[in-house]
Amino acid sequence: MQSTAARADGFLKSGIEAMRLQSRVAVLLTLVLAGCGGRATPAAGFINQTRHSDSELQSLWQAAQQNLSQQIDLNPLEQEMNNAAPHILPGDARVWTVSPRQLAVSSQADISAATFYAATGRLRPDPTGLITCPQPCNVNYAPAYSLYRQPMIRYAASWEFSGNNFDVLVEYEFENQILNALRYDLKWR
Repeated sequence: MQSTAARADGFLKSGIEAMRLQSRVAVLLTLVLAGCGGRATPAAGFINQTRHSDSELQSLWQAAQQNLSQQIDLNPLEQEMNNAAPHILPGDARVWTVSPRQLAVSSQADISAATFYAATGRLRPDPTGLITCPQPCNVNYAPAYSLYRQPMIRYAASWEFSGNNFDVLVEYEFENQILNALRYDLKWR
């Protein structure tokens, strides 16, 4: 009887060991497969926090692609600020392969005329049409700016329904997003 009980205990112990081994293998396999997947590519499109439709934003994106497919101005800010010679490149057909990937587009409250005057000593009426531009911007205040790690575009709220100005600002920032995706130097954009 003892040998039957010993065999039963041995069988039970080996069954438990086998289940533990299977569990460990399953956990290890799950970790390996999860690690191979990498990060998923974000879905194409905009996080639209504007008062404009997604189709309007898409139209501006396509206009930005069209502009960049013809020619690329890499230093408009340097031209404006330092009277530098233009650094113009031929268009790049790769711009047509770049899609907005969860690109947040939204307004930001204009900086007040009083705050702008206190910071710069320059008079400007309210609404100023300017927002604080975070680092690594080349300027402290701008009508709009782009960030790239978490793709986003911000523009001064007063431009939202100011004729073509909204289109021009957002299209320019879309160009910056496209050029960044293609690894161009945006120091003076």
